[in-house]
Order: sequence, then C-alpha cells, then structure tokens
Amino acid sequence: MADLVGAPHPALNGGEDSLRVTGASLDSRTIQRGDLYLALPGAKAHGAQFAGPAIAAGAVAVLTDDAGSRLLGAAYSVPVLTVADARAVTGAVAAAIYGGAGTAALELFAVTGTNGKTTTTYFLNSLLQALGKTTGLIGTIEILAGGEAIPSKLTTPESTDVHGLLALMAEKGLAAASMEVSSHALAFGRVDAVEFNVAGFTNLTQDHLDLHGGMEGYFTTKAALFTPAHTKAAVITVDDEWGSRMAAAATVPTTTLSTSAATETADGPDTTSGPAADWQVHNVRRDGIGSAFTLRGPNNAALHARTGLPGDFNVANAALALLMVTTALLAQAGQGDSAVGGVEEGREKAVLARLQAVLDTHDPFTIEVPGRMQLVGTAPVAVVDFAHNPDALERALNAVRPVEAGARLIAVFGATGERDATKRPIMGAVVARGADVVIITDDDPHDEDPAAIRADVLAGARETNEKESLGRVVEEFGQRADAIARAVELAGPADVILVAGRGHEVFQEVKGINISLDDRVELRAALAARGFPLTNASTIESSTDD
Repeated sequence: MADLVGAPHPALNGGEDSLRVTGASLDSRTIQRGDLYLALPGAKAHGAQFAGPAIAAGAVAVLTDDAGSRLLGAAYSVPVLTVADARAVTGAVAAAIYGGAGTAALELFAVTGTNGKTTTTYFLNSLLQALGKTTGLIGTIEILAGGEAIPSKLTTPESTDVHGLLALMAEKGLAAASMEVSSHALAFGRVDAVEFNVAGFTNLTQDHLDLHGGMEGYFTTKAALFTPAHTKAAVITVDDEWGSRMAAAATVPTTTLSTSAATETADGPDTTSGPAADWQVHNVRRDGIGSAFTLRGPNNAALHARTGLPGDFNVANAALALLMVTTALLAQAGQGDSAVGGVEEGREKAVLARLQAVLDTHDPFTIEVPGRMQLVGTAPVAVVDFAHNPDALERALNAVRPVEAGARLIAVFGATGERDATKRPIMGAVVARGADVVIITDDDPHDEDPAAIRADVLAGARETNEKESLGRVVEEFGQRADAIARAVELAGPADVILVAGRGHEVFQEVKGINISLDDRVELRAALAARGFPLTNASTIESSTDD
C-alpha cells in the first residue's frame, strides 16, 4: 500500500501519470482534495454509498471491499482499490500515507481499561509537561496538539485520524502524546500500525458486553494492546483476577502495579494487601480532598506523590500514570531495557530522583479533568462524574460519601440506550446501596424508549431497596434537568450531590437529535437558584462552546 503515496500506480489510474495521495478519511464529509476515501462497511450503511460526495469533495481514489466495489460499479472516474477486508488494512494504509511520522517521532503512551482511562491520560499529560516535554493528548474529552484543542467524538478516533493527528503533532515538534485506547478502538483497528512506547491497563469491569458478547471477549480484545504489534512495554494494574490474567497474557516486557489502598496507622505504615506486584502503592492518606501516597518498587525504589482528586481510584490513576512514565524513563536510561533490573543502579537512582523533584515542585496530579469528579458546588458538595457502569458508580459513590453525621448522599444517574442492557438493574442496585436518595433519569436514550430504560434501572434499585431494607428514597424523572433540580431541592448544606453518567458531555442524543444538555451547567444553575456557594466556573463555561 505504500506505493499509493506520491508514486505512479498504473493499476490505479491506468496511465502514466503519477497519483499523489495526501490524506485519508473514512468520513465522506471530512474529505479534502487529494485524500484517499476508505469506503468501509458500517452498522447501518456501507461507506461506498457515500463515494459520490467524497469524490466531489476531492477524493482521488477509493479503497473498499467486495461489497463496496459492487455498490460502486463502474460509474466513477477515480481509481478504486478492492481488498477482502478494507478495515483490516486501513491502519497500514493510513500509516503509509502519513509516513508513520507520529509513531517514529513521538514518545507514545496508551491507556486502556474500563474505568480511569481519561483521568490517567490527563495525569500522564501533566507529568510529561512537568518533565519539560511538549505534549499531545487524544481522548474522550478533547484532542490536544500542543496548545491547539480539537473536539473529540470518539474515545479513540478512526485510524486515519489517529495517524493524521500523530503526524500533525510530529510536524509541530511535540515530544510525547498520551492516548485513550478503548475496546472499540482495538476491535475496529483504530490503533493499527501505531506502536506505543508504554501501554497501561487500569481495570476490567462490566461494560460494552453488547459488542464483545461477554467478559471473556472483552478481555481478549483489551489484551491485544499488550502485544508487540501495539506496544514496546506494558504497565498492568493487578488488583484483581482480570489484571493478573492481563499481565500473564502480555507478550511484551511487563511491569505490574498493585494499587490496593493502604492506610497509615498509629504504628507506622502498613503493607499493601492484594496480589504481589513489581510496584505497590503504600501509605495512602487523606490530603485535603485528595490523597497522598507512596509508590514502592524493586531495589528499595520509592516515589512520594499526591493527587488533588478524591477517591482511591484516583490514587490508582495517578500511580499508573507515574509508573508508566517511570517505565519509559528507565527504559531510556537502560538503553531500551524496560525492566528495572536491566538499568544500572546509579542511572535508576538518577531517574527516580528526577521524578521525585518534579513531583515535589509541580504537583502534576492535582489538575481538573472536565467531567471527572468535577466539583461544581461546595455546600452542599456537588460533583459531576462520568461514571456510567456498575463499578465506576460504586467507586464514585465511595469517593464522595459524606463523613458528617446525618449528611446524606444524593445521586442522580441513568443508563445509556442501545448499550449493554444487562448492567442497568445492576447500576440501580449499586446506587441504592451507596446513596441515601436515588434519582433515576435519562442519560442518552439514542433510539430506545427512555421510559423502558429507566424502568430497567428502577427495577434494580427498588428490588435492592426492599430486599435489603435500606430505606432509600427512590424517585424518577424523565427530564435530566428536572432530576438535577430535584436533587438540589432535597439537599442541605452538609449533604453531597453526585450527578453521574455524562460527565463532560454537552449534548443528549434522543432519536437522532442532539439536545443541548450539560450536567455541570444544570447543576450550577440549580445551586445558584438556591443560593448555595459555587466553585470557579471557567472550565464549565468553556466546555459549552464545543
């Protein structure tokens, strides 16, 4: 496929003129003059059906499969390449068109797992900047190429976009980039032909089973990241069986991390429980609304860090980001050996000393991540989070549970339509156990009946409330803004409000229509109407401009 780029290709054009391809896209609406249009089969339509608009916009060639070729027929003047599986070659084609510039020039970090990907990539980005590197970021909330922000619609964009973005970052002279890699991205080849320096794993809990068919399929898809086709080294969190299995399945040099929270006792630091790991989190203790902790590794290595975000899971996210960067720096110090044991002791100490100095002076894990444990109000404490599956909801509820006697936790949440329906009653049960007031509302219904989705969640909440005699208040609102307003109406200054599920998102999709809706804006307005104190609104207000 490399001969598509700036070289004669008689099989394409049937003549002696050279064909120069300067870009590539799977979306006919984003085609620029000189692009290759990759017409792939989709869930509801085949990309070949949109070849006409793509060519009119300037596509100089089309790559498709047999079905697409039949749809195209002989009506188009541009060359058409037909392959058995067009998606399978898209990554390699995109890498050839963009010259693999990003992979060659940038130090690349990937994060996968069910929960924590976004926050971990933000932590990586912050730590890398504190180390003096110019950085890029590709993820759910936004794409950053240095100081340039590009709105993001997918956790990981299509492979053509990924390679184009990495090439742009290399052209801008950036040194490193961090990327969320979802199971969808791995299943659909969106990071094909991208080689990461270090790939990290957060956790694996129930989500996306509509795509993968079950947890085994979900695991297998994630495990593909930790192979030589995708990464040079891995850092894998082994706090449970899935993590241990992921570490065992990895076929690249792997560093394991245990983040099971350990606390400081009157007799001194205790030991971290959980599976044995190369590096372990110790001495987790409250530090403001966040936590301080120590990361201990081989050869008596230790790094002392803190995060300003609440919850043990943010300690885990910070520890993973820290160990991923540590692994990369140790690999460089060891001339390519990513294992700590392969690094001369003096160089290892120098790397750790450099990192500790940065942790002491820059506090890289005390940053605001839009829609991730984002504080909107202070009395009551009012938080917006992206938690949208059972494990994430449980973690979020535990993180914000009030400590003052008599204070209540009020949770607003819902389930997304056209996604794994089996998790809906489980989510209801989790929130019934974790919150004093349970307010169930719509998330993104998509093309499903919103009332039916709410009914599934309500069933789990009410059944658990009754069977376990929890005495929770359980309410239902079809309009999410009304549900948020109700939460604020019920709250007193000592209570905590958690609005979960949508995080940074600013549109709600209902029957194919995007309706403007930002949980942070609605929560802020409801709090202001009651005269409750608010936090700084800068990131909230700017997010609505997307």
